[in-house]
Amino acid sequence: MASDADTTPLIPARMLNEFVYCPRLAVLEWVDGEWAESSDTVEGEIRHGSVDRPGFRIRRDRQRDPGEQSPQVQERLQLRSVELADEELGIVAKLDLVEVADGRVQPVDYKKGKRPHTATGAWDPERVQLCAQGLLLRAHGYQCDSGILYFAGSNDRVTVPFDDALVARTRARIAELRDVAARGVLPPPLDDSPKCPRCSLVSICLPDETRRLTRGGPPPRKLVPGSVDAYPVYVHHPGAHVRKNGDVLEIHADDEKLGSARLEEVSALVLFGRVHPTTQLVHELCRRGIPVTYLSSGGWFHGVLQGLPHRHIALRQAQFAAANDPGRCLAIARHIVRAKLLNMRTLLRRNAGEHLSRHALDAIRNESRLALRAHSMDALLGHEGSGSRTYFENFSLMVKGSNEVVEGFAFDTRTRRPPRDRMNALLSFGYAMLVREFTQVAWSIGLDPYLGYLHAPRYGRPALALDLMEPFRPLVADSACITLVNVGEIRPSDFIERMGAVNLTREGRNKVLMAVERRLAQEVTHPLFGYSVSYRRIFEIEARLLGRHLQGELNVYQPLVTR
Repeated sequence: MASDADTTPLIPARMLNEFVYCPRLAVLEWVDGEWAESSDTVEGEIRHGSVDRPGFRIRRDRQRDPGEQSPQVQERLQLRSVELADEELGIVAKLDLVEVADGRVQPVDYKKGKRPHTATGAWDPERVQLCAQGLLLRAHGYQCDSGILYFAGSNDRVTVPFDDALVARTRARIAELRDVAARGVLPPPLDDSPKCPRCSLVSICLPDETRRLTRGGPPPRKLVPGSVDAYPVYVHHPGAHVRKNGDVLEIHADDEKLGSARLEEVSALVLFGRVHPTTQLVHELCRRGIPVTYLSSGGWFHGVLQGLPHRHIALRQAQFAAANDPGRCLAIARHIVRAKLLNMRTLLRRNAGEHLSRHALDAIRNESRLALRAHSMDALLGHEGSGSRTYFENFSLMVKGSNEVVEGFAFDTRTRRPPRDRMNALLSFGYAMLVREFTQVAWSIGLDPYLGYLHAPRYGRPALALDLMEPFRPLVADSACITLVNVGEIRPSDFIERMGAVNLTREGRNKVLMAVERRLAQEVTHPLFGYSVSYRRIFEIEARLLGRHLQGELNVYQPLVTR
């Protein structure tokens, strides 16, 4: 029977570079399948463009030795984009360039930056990667004693001898990376390293945040990008057609163009009711990894159409293993309920005004404390229900304005299917937007959105998305809906009442969508990490921290609790 090490895929030589530079980065990219573009990665791709096309040429260099009358012509055969692999070495590489002269071969590796002023002429990661390419050439029967690093930024060629020390170091790094990959262990993050701020995976790796949660210490540096370059596109016009026109998404209805967006600026396509995307558009969205979310015309979440799932199978294995352990399920669920109740209490304290009794705040806080000590899931759900009931009994105190506004959005208790009043209709639609958002987030990082810990698995219910969103119901959906009412942006005319059920009109849904999007884009100070970050980015951070907990890097999963 083959061992795990024997079944480990061949290691790309460029991953050796990453492993020497930062072991955690190499595992995130190669094993977990994580990737994010940055200016450095894009520039590197451009620099490699000239050598990524297979082919060859004869290069003739004229050299004049001292005392000679005429220069000597030296011919070198140059082969571009050469792919080599070797099972015994356990590596594979795509060599930028191979030069052949006088029976010897040299790999040439292109680097986008300038030559560093070091004793060896290059940093260790680049030297190890180049040596791995040399070992591959040797394994295929070629004589290869050195390689060349070409630094495009300074137009320098640096020769790297493949001496015994460098060969031994390269073989050792190959063995170490194979061992780490076989064990499925994510190496610890670098400690306060200057490498982190320029790393394209910093918002995925979360090095300072992980250190803060595992060992304490000072707040993290703001390494998480502060802006989002892509946003969801919502289409809720009945009978609309959504199509692809080049790299642009276009929305049409009744021979009229309603809107458009560049595909690179779209994070998700959200369709309400009877909206028709074309097959060509769906294919392109799947290729780009952009999900298509289907909801009813009233906002009920039906499902997501997505391309291939995330490669991070080890994360899903850990998620399923935890879900099969009642003790771990209860431990995770306790912290989710505690965070939800405390955030409800904070929203009431901020917005309910002088008529809110101290008893209500104390009752919710008491239920949050009891939730952390709940001995069973039934007991935990009892504490959640009691605290939520107190919250919704005082919810109407947060509605401000004239008597007409207060009466028009009167709220007694939470009703769901169907909503029985305007405020419940607002909340239901806002919660549907959060479910969609967290389903997309969970899916994008490799978690299964349908297997949760607080919410039991049930056909068609994204239980993990519901788990993740619980602490953010008051902070995002409730807050956005209350603001809409209090500033007079939404009115009774934005609702339809039929047979005891209340739903939003198309114009009303659009107002809620805009309000929720504004809230998601709002930057707040993270209570644990101290930097300003948008709620949309916080959602991703929360999901990744849960993943770190499931894989054993964090002892406890603690959802965000605002101050």
